Amino acid sequence: MIYPIVAYGHHVLREKAQAVAADADLQALVTDMFSTMDQAGGVGLAAPQIGKSWRLFVADLRVFADPNVQADGLRKVYINPKLRVQDATVQYEEEGCLSIPGVQIKVPRPKSVCITYTALDGSSRQEILHDLPARVIQHEYDHLEGKLCIDYATPLQRQILQSKLAKIKMGKVEVPYRMHFAKQSVRSATCTASE
Repeated sequence: MIYPIVAYGHHVLREKAQAVAADADLQALVTDMFSTMDQAGGVGLAAPQIGKSWRLFVADLRVFADPNVQADGLRKVYINPKLRVQDATVQYEEEGCLSIPGVQIKVPRPKSVCITYTALDGSSRQEILHDLPARVIQHEYDHLEGKLCIDYATPLQRQILQSKLAKIKMGKVEVPYRMHFAKQSVRSATCTASE
């Protein structure tokens, strides 16, 4: 099943997500989340972005892998993750978000993070990620905390983005994937994001 992506303006994107129960059967949901992420062209997708306020996200980090190295294991689900900074050196890179189509913001992020999480098989895992993979993980983790990449915008950037964000909130944006807007029912779109 392909879920619609929840758009900016929906309250679920601003909630602190709830822990996933240890006995939760998540296989079908995770499969659907990967399908939804792939269909929308993303590299990560958090449960709040499909309307579920749970501490869970998926990521496909294969795009950042060395093409000469086997990339197995870089497509993962992170359940009830905990994040801590490994290397606090700040790097600025532009980020976009499937929930905020057409908006790019330069976001400062620590260079390296350590993430502890539960895998789909119930085992505890820990990873240290650097650079762009670390950025993806931090972006998705922010979703679980009710934080969006636009929260890193300067006051001037926020002012410039006001009309675009208002249009997204009202559903006046076209994207190549289904979206759910706070004030509208789910709708499909076939074009790229518009101003």
